[in-house]
Amino acid sequence: MSEFLATLTHGRRFKAAVTDLPVEELKLFQDKLNKLIDDREAQIAADLEINAERNAQIDAIRKQMAELGLSADDIEAVKAPKKKRDPRPAKYSIEVNGETITWTGQGRMPTVFKKELDDGFEMNDFLIKP
Repeated sequence: MSEFLATLTHGRRFKAAVTDLPVEELKLFQDKLNKLIDDREAQIAADLEINAERNAQIDAIRKQMAELGLSADDIEAVKAPKKKRDPRPAKYSIEVNGETITWTGQGRMPTVFKKELDDGFEMNDFLIKP
């Protein structure tokens, strides 16, 4: 593609590339190029209009903030702190040497549960009954 652009943007290269083309084809290319240019200009105008509306709204908000004596820092200070979720309730329980070990069933399985599973028990044997 860069070779195409080099040919298209260089006057003598472009002239040499199109010397063998008939005038009718050149006019077709001209029409297509003019349509592309018109479409691009329309897109740029639409983008500018959208940005103009957006910038006008931002300016109106800034003006209201100035009238109220607020700044962007005040808005940041209003954010509520994130709530820390409550810990999950234990789902499994096992007693080893008089000590009760519980597990939620998520994350890494405690070794005491692994040992009991290896000895033939099932996880349902350790469920905490409501």
